[in-house]
Amino acid sequence: MTKITAIIPTLNEEIHIEEAIKSVKFADEIIVIDSFSTDKTLELAEKYNVKIIKRKFDDFSSQKNFAIQQAKNNWIYILDADERVTPEVEVEILEAVKSPKNFVGFNVRRTFYFCGKRVDYSGFQRDKVVRLFLKEHCKYTGLVHERIITKGQIGFFKNKIDHFSYRNYDHYISKLNHYATIRAKELHKKGDKVNIYHVMIKPPARFFIHYIIRLGFLDGFTGFLVAKTQAYGVLTRYIKLWLLNKGIEEN
Repeated sequence: MTKITAIIPTLNEEIHIEEAIKSVKFADEIIVIDSFSTDKTLELAEKYNVKIIKRKFDDFSSQKNFAIQQAKNNWIYILDADERVTPEVEVEILEAVKSPKNFVGFNVRRTFYFCGKRVDYSGFQRDKVVRLFLKEHCKYTGLVHERIITKGQIGFFKNKIDHFSYRNYDHYISKLNHYATIRAKELHKKGDKVNIYHVMIKPPARFFIHYIIRLGFLDGFTGFLVAKTQAYGVLTRYIKLWLLNKGIEEN
């Protein structure tokens, strides 16, 4: 029988960790790779039959790639702590590993929830990620918004998992700020410079993309909030890059 290792990266996920673990109970091995949480994440995880690995966070790809190498099984399912595998997707996962049909991995779509409210548009209607894959054929790349590089064909699940990405607005801002910091460092390392286009054109363009092109207005005020905050994230990224280029480090 083909076996699966589920991997859950964590940092202060006490709100999510138990439900995340329960949603991948079908896995033969569950690894929680933790970036030294200071809340009850690990205390709660230890109640379950999981392997806990503590590793200092450097970037999202390195963290996941390290955990993948610790897995006993060839089939890997990556689950962010704020995601839940639905029963329908569980069935598809188990069927896929039994009969992969030459696929080395599988995309899954996500149903996005913001502050407990389902968001049907704003760009999230096209949200998909590779979550199930064979570890010898796939590897993560990118410091933030990491993606899978594959050596082979990728399939697609019909059903969706649930994605409870942001608990509240402060959490949303905090995550965007974190992503902006990582991305700014990546751009700084490449030698990129900041100009008027980055701070005057790109943020409004991001708002327009999410609110108009990606139909965020159909999500009501939530759609407006998502578009506005995405624009803020872009502006923050380039402010941070400008500061780095000036040699000014954040505290």
